[in-house]
Amino acid sequence: MPPDELPPTHIAFYIPTLAGGGAERVMLRLADEFARRGHRVDLVVNREQGAYAGAISPHLRSVVVLNRQNKWAARLSIARANPGDIGVLLRPVLLAPMPIMGLRYVSSLADYLRRERPALLISALFYANLGAIWARRLAGVETRLIVTQHNSVSQLIADGQARRGEGWRWRHLPALLKRAYMSADRVAAVSDGAADDLARTTGLPRDRVITLYNPSCTPEVLDREGAPPADDWFATGAPPVVLGVGRLEAQKDFTTLIRAFARVRKKRLARLIILGEGGLRHDLEAEAVRSGVAEDVRLPGWVDNPYDYMQYSAVFVLSSAWEGLSTALIEAMGSGCAVVSTDCPSGSREILADGRFGPLAEVGDEAGLSAAIDQMLDAPTPRAELVARARDFSVETSVRRYLSCVAELLAPDSDYETWPDGRLERE
Repeated sequence: MPPDELPPTHIAFYIPTLAGGGAERVMLRLADEFARRGHRVDLVVNREQGAYAGAISPHLRSVVVLNRQNKWAARLSIARANPGDIGVLLRPVLLAPMPIMGLRYVSSLADYLRRERPALLISALFYANLGAIWARRLAGVETRLIVTQHNSVSQLIADGQARRGEGWRWRHLPALLKRAYMSADRVAAVSDGAADDLARTTGLPRDRVITLYNPSCTPEVLDREGAPPADDWFATGAPPVVLGVGRLEAQKDFTTLIRAFARVRKKRLARLIILGEGGLRHDLEAEAVRSGVAEDVRLPGWVDNPYDYMQYSAVFVLSSAWEGLSTALIEAMGSGCAVVSTDCPSGSREILADGRFGPLAEVGDEAGLSAAIDQMLDAPTPRAELVARARDFSVETSVRRYLSCVAELLAPDSDYETWPDGRLERE
């Protein structure tokens, strides 16, 4: 079935919260675009909290906030839904002192599926994906399910194992993900690199993972003619601004960005702005002091509109240790801003076409990142080339790919069937 022939359909999008992350923004954008095309769209969340709470589309059918279950009752519900998987569930879920996040909302999600019976459920973030899979089993409904992987699973696991007291449950996550994801109707990663990583880390067959790029660039970004931010750092003749955008957490590795910027600052006048909020704010402020650039570094916090900053900054830097497919990197390109990125797993090399649209530095390499920033300050990639590349990740392109996947999955004559053991095979 061509995507244009997909009739109005009841579709639910499930994310844990409305936190200000890339996955949440992508899901809200997809939900809005599906609703604008005439589909009946529900947004299902564990908690209606976060930076995007005010960004919910008015076109949605409803916003459903789930109820939290007692932690022991929740574990019992999971066990009931997966009687054949007790061995896989035992250590990371049923007996874990700190079980997977979102576990306590599975029963409520099952109630929603049983009550509303949407034709399709799309989830994002691995713990929400697991919850969606278990809830569908518990509900016993025929709702189709697409789970989307927005980050590098291997890096998520490594980061989780490094946290005190949490290594036990993360160590058993690959087997759990493989077993659970095999029962989804589609497993979609946001980049080929993320898909490769998911298959390699979990043992999931690579041909079971498709790539669906995020709807990263909106017309608002691509066709924007905004004014400079009301900040004297963007005044005519001011030193060039280097920009970072993201949560102030370890994944984004803004520590390396500050150190790289300090090297740049020793050779030329420049300033650094990092937009976002998170638990490492004080550490990053202290790093700016240690690096001797406190007067040239600002952390304004979360801003609703980062696009004017992108349009009027000299260079955007993605310093992440890992990603899935960086929306911020693509949006910066769509804004015409020269870009630099770490060659992190994954997505950046795909977006930048092996460095054609911006230089790549090794993760954690402050000297390499500094040299890449200098390169773009001296000879930025032409704006027209950046914008043209960003259009490959436009909302329209991405939504059509999603709709094609949905149309194939929901077609009455579809020759796909999910078998009891979770394998998706052609008849």
